[in-house]
Amino acid sequence: MKAFFEHLRTDPKFYPFTSDQEVLDAYQAIETRMQPRLPKLFNMVPKAKFEVRLTEKFRAATASHSYTGAAPDGSRPGIFNVPVVDAKKYTSYRMESVFLHEAIPGHHYQISLQQERKNLPKFRQHGGYGAYTEGWGLYAESLGKELGLYTDPYQYFGRLEAEMHRAIRLVVDVGIHAKGWSREQAIAYSLENNSISEARATSEVERYIALPGQALSYKIGELKIQELRRKADMGSSLDIRAFHDEILRDGALPLDVLEMKVTKGSRSKDR
Repeated sequence: MKAFFEHLRTDPKFYPFTSDQEVLDAYQAIETRMQPRLPKLFNMVPKAKFEVRLTEKFRAATASHSYTGAAPDGSRPGIFNVPVVDAKKYTSYRMESVFLHEAIPGHHYQISLQQERKNLPKFRQHGGYGAYTEGWGLYAESLGKELGLYTDPYQYFGRLEAEMHRAIRLVVDVGIHAKGWSREQAIAYSLENNSISEARATSEVERYIALPGQALSYKIGELKIQELRRKADMGSSLDIRAFHDEILRDGALPLDVLEMKVTKGSRSKDR
């Protein structure tokens, strides 16, 4: 495993870019590839426009991939922010899972649709709950094959590695805050079980030190949405578009409220 991780860190084929624009073009190509399949999974589509942009150079070295919501008045699109310090060192095999989470159908769909629901009060249009919002982002990563992605085994490995990354932080967060782990111990554990660089492992561990439980909430949200999908599929053919409508239509909710809403909706349809 360590030899394979080293292969991923060092083989030039995983670092194919020579310019920032090539990185952006590769992400835009992912969007283009999956666009024809999105109507098979979603009835509700945001009106907000969408762009892939480079994170500003002055903060790229310490920034993560992220999403900035569109301006409510339409003056700014939803933006998938891509931090590129050196294009020649930008890893390619994680790109599909990252795009699904941060962009489409992850945060761009969820946040934009919430902002566009005019029947919601302002605090709900523009607020959120981390377990729901990030749980949706993780769930969106799981839709890759249904959207025609993950056909390259290394891109699918990128998805699996992202899952491993989430599993590692479940351990590390508890290790730091309940078991007395040191910063160095947590970094070493991350590097032993994942192919990320030491710099990224360090920044992630420092995040978990500063924000106890925050990363754990992602996984709790994802597990709840997956559970609700399984329940919706029991005993009948799942209408996946209707299910996604139900998850997204009322914006971010506490998970127990989301479960009550989705379960009530399913029972109403059964009747």
